Order: sequence, then C-alpha cells, then structure tokens
Amino acid sequence: MSAVFGDVYFSRASGLEETRHVFLRHNRLEERFAALRPSGSFTIAETGFGTGLNFLCAWQCFDACAPAGARLHFVSAEKFPLMPADLAQALALWPELSAFATPLLAQYDVLTPGWHRFVLAGGRVTLTLMIGDVLDVLPQLDARVDAWFLDGFAPSKNPDMWQQPLFQQMARLSSPGASFATFTSAGAVRRGLAEAGFEVKKRRATATSATSSTAESPPRPPPAGRNPGSPGPNRAGANAASSWSAAAWPAHPPPTAWRNEAGR
Repeated sequence: MSAVFGDVYFSRASGLEETRHVFLRHNRLEERFAALRPSGSFTIAETGFGTGLNFLCAWQCFDACAPAGARLHFVSAEKFPLMPADLAQALALWPELSAFATPLLAQYDVLTPGWHRFVLAGGRVTLTLMIGDVLDVLPQLDARVDAWFLDGFAPSKNPDMWQQPLFQQMARLSSPGASFATFTSAGAVRRGLAEAGFEVKKRRATATSATSSTAESPPRPPPAGRNPGSPGPNRAGANAASSWSAAAWPAHPPPTAWRNEAGR
C-alpha cells in the first residue's frame, strides 16, 4: 500500500496474473521478443516502477522468448522509490521471480533523485530508474520506446500524472508502431492518448479488473537526424553506439548512478 496515494501496488491474490495479462499480453511481448533479430534490442518505458513487479515479469518473459544475443532496455520513472527492505519484502511474495529479483536486490540501494542504471544478466538487460516526477524526467529522456507500461496508481488517486503532457511525451518518445497497456480505461485517459496520436482500444483485463486500455502509435518517420532505434547525440561516446543501441539516454544528463553485477 502506498502511504502517499492510498492505493495498493498490486493485488496479493492476483498481482502476478494481472501484470502478465495487462502489460505483457496486451503489448504482445512474447511474440515481439521472439521476433527480435539475434542482435536486436527492445525498449520498454514505464511511468511508475513501484515494487518492480512489472519489470521482473518483462525480464522473465524476455529471458524465455528472446534470442540469446538480444537486449532488453527497461526505463522507469518513480517519484517515491521504496526502501531496499520494503522492496525485498514485496518481491518475496513472488518466489517464482526470485531468479530475477535476487540480482536486482543485490544492486538496489537507497535511491536519490536522478538517474540510476542497473546492468543485469551480463549486460543483456539494463534497467534505468529515473527518480523524480514522471512529468519532469520524461522530457529529459532520449529514447525510441517500443512498448509502454502506463502504470502509476489510478487516475482518481494520482490525477497529477494522468495529464496531456504525459501523453505528448509518450508520443514523442515512441518508435513507429509502439504499443502501450494500462489497467485504467478512464475516458479522460483514452481521450488524451487518442489526442496524442495513439489508436486506443478498450479491452477486458482480468477477472479481478474489469477493463483495461491498449493502443498502438501510428507509423511515422523518425525525427530528422535520428536513426530509428538509436540513442540521441548525447550518448556517452561514439564507441557506445553498437552496445547501447535503442537504450534510453537523457537528452540533458542529470546526475546518474551506475551499478553492475559486481556492485560497482
């Protein structure tokens, strides 16, 4: 339960099922991961990291379905990050995710405002946590996002997030044909996304959640001077281009903490 928003991070009874159904299935991640080239990459962006359950489910799916040489870049905003002990307690509810939660928890520490990058699975998976208000951090981001996890408590509990500037940033960052999924089917959210250029569909969510929304962005050319799926000009050196293709990079880099599996 979030003390700030008075809402639960997930259902204890069906949180794993709901995450997989809404975010993974509605974004068609299994088939899209399987269709990646051997050296391809896929970028997911999320509007609220919370307990990391969505990230771990996506990583588990990627590990099972994607070619061995493919890479997953996961970018998530979080204004109120959990303390390490609270994150560990929450993730202990899902022992089937322990193979993925354990290396995350080994690197996770008290997160200060700024950008924190976690290098996981020998570099095959990277997690970038942007600590701050999503409406402040997304304009700093330079990425080509393939799928969005639009999460961050219900619009009735967190109305400040569900605003048109968020949907406009999503449109700016989305690659051609990018998709999104969210638990909410609130009319204002669907209209805002449609106004930003997404083709929105209302779908059945799960037995415990009546409806959800999904969408795809219409095909459109990349911005001038950009290659589809490549980071912007402010990347950390030209020699990083091949290994960090489609990774998320700040357009105006804030303070960033880097962590890898050696704890450095």
